[in-house]
Amino acid sequence: MIVMTLSGLSLRDLEYAIAVADLGSFGKAAEQCRVAQPSLSVQVSKLETRLKTVIFERTTRRVIVTPQGHELLDQMRRVVLEARRLLDLSVRSSEAFGGTLRLSAIATLGPYYFPRILQSLRAHYPALAFVLGEGRTDDLVTALLRGDLDAVLMSTPSGEPGLSEIPLFHEPFVMACPEGHAATLAGGAGWKDLSPHERLLLEEGHCLRDQAIAACAEIDTTNRHATSLETLKYMVAAGEGCTLLPVLAVSDVHGLHYLPLQGSGYARTIVLAWRRSDPRTEDFEQLGANLRRFQHPAIRTFA
Repeated sequence: MIVMTLSGLSLRDLEYAIAVADLGSFGKAAEQCRVAQPSLSVQVSKLETRLKTVIFERTTRRVIVTPQGHELLDQMRRVVLEARRLLDLSVRSSEAFGGTLRLSAIATLGPYYFPRILQSLRAHYPALAFVLGEGRTDDLVTALLRGDLDAVLMSTPSGEPGLSEIPLFHEPFVMACPEGHAATLAGGAGWKDLSPHERLLLEEGHCLRDQAIAACAEIDTTNRHATSLETLKYMVAAGEGCTLLPVLAVSDVHGLHYLPLQGSGYARTIVLAWRRSDPRTEDFEQLGANLRRFQHPAIRTFA
């Protein structure tokens, strides 16, 4: 029977290996971890020796995680996450969120919401350093569960049992059409009444795309898609078709006309989500209460 001890295992070495796996490169991992690449490579090799397992296949073009490496890396992520929770517990009594909050939002919300609330957040948390980001829902949830983020602003439902969520506000959609489009005239077509080829969407991976599809009967999947709401707006202004936009994303664009929509299906609920296992629940609940103070004439906040 072989008995292994924890001697020789370093949390930093685990972080090095996780970075290599996430980025697929020793060079990029070294840059992210702020260490020289030779030093990182040596430490990862020592880790493999200590664990008696080859974690990475090293080729001239890329780094490949071995089957055994995948299993070890999953456990490494859990170990590092628990270590971060240990630090969170140790600093909890001094500053909210331990002095730093890594908060990200879905890409169809962050650029329009963060500039409106940042000043208020700084007033409520003058000693807190905010690290703000944005991305697609699946990527943000993965990063949150992995411990790379503290909280996420997203649209429900997430369906993830490992998260706690509190609703912040109800945001309606508007229909954006080119100036002079038939839908802008009295009695014009609504979103459901447009021909399929006239409905423009974001590319796959955005929850707003799924919500737009759910609000109508048929979509022409051969239509061109946009990578962002800003690109989508200019495609509409150029006469490519019509689209749905969350009201916070509305801005003056030459050639673009916005139409209100009736019905509960033309809206989304924005929630604040964090890991259910995170010991800072009170901090997140207080953050949610502060975010609910955000006022906009077109949205409805939750009490």
